[in-house]
Amino acid sequence: MANVLILGGTGWLGSRVAERWLDHGARVTCLARGHRPAPEGAHLVAADRTAPGAYDAVADQEWDEVVDVSSDAASVASAVGALAAHTRHWTYVSTISVYADSDGAGDDESAPVVGPGTDGESDYAHEKSAAESLVRTALGHRAAIVRPGLIAGPGDPTDRFGYWVSRFALAGDGPVLVPDTEDKGVAVIDVDDLADFIVALGDARWTGVVNAVGDPHSLADVLAQAREVAGHTGEVVAASDEWLADHAVAHWSGPRSLPLTLPPRHRGSWSRSNTAYKILGGRLRPLRSTLERTLDAEREAGLDRDRVSGMTRQEEISLLSAIE
Repeated sequence: MANVLILGGTGWLGSRVAERWLDHGARVTCLARGHRPAPEGAHLVAADRTAPGAYDAVADQEWDEVVDVSSDAASVASAVGALAAHTRHWTYVSTISVYADSDGAGDDESAPVVGPGTDGESDYAHEKSAAESLVRTALGHRAAIVRPGLIAGPGDPTDRFGYWVSRFALAGDGPVLVPDTEDKGVAVIDVDDLADFIVALGDARWTGVVNAVGDPHSLADVLAQAREVAGHTGEVVAASDEWLADHAVAHWSGPRSLPLTLPPRHRGSWSRSNTAYKILGGRLRPLRSTLERTLDAEREAGLDRDRVSGMTRQEEISLLSAIE
């Protein structure tokens, strides 16, 4: 029986990885703050990774697999310092945001990455890059680095991917505001496909770096499929990037945004190579399947609920009135 430690394991992706390892018959421990329960069957160790002695309760065991998804390089450093000598294989979940060129369409895992933050610079990409370096230095041939792109599916705490299928469903026969889709695209990987892949790499003790990204879709195709899944029959009103900026509408994520929209110079965010992922057996379920699963979860949560990303229906209606 494999002995697996998930650093986290109670959040969105981490809990799914823990569940998959449990399905494999592993003994699973989740080390997390304890604000949320661990998946049924897993043992929860409540600990603050930023505090001294955070790993004392697990550092005296031998681990077949450690999985870490942290975006804080300092937390990753303390983890590898405490656990690397007692771990057969380590999987670090990074991000394609580490690549230095955001316009690297078709680039594979050999593309240059940003360096660790300097002069006080600390952001998502630099923290993930620094964490990758720490893991690879400490674990060497025992480490797998997985770089996902946009993760989608039920339970997404960022509210990005679910916005469109939810909004089309909420609007019904009413109008929906969309961005100009020319030269824009999206590539998503379903959270459950990613969790399966992470567990498969750990089970095989595979080492190296791999992009875990979906196939590229035009933004127009994603919106069309989301609209069809939602059964929307109203008007679709497109606004230019300039008009949206003038009206304080953000791109990609966050409040008062049209999620998933990025300027053309960010082609690398939706067109990185996934050849290695597929060769390693990674699955990509159809986009429609992820949209359907996401809509089911959105309906359960409430189509008109407050969202982390997107805009309220009232904000959207106000903008639609202004564009006409």
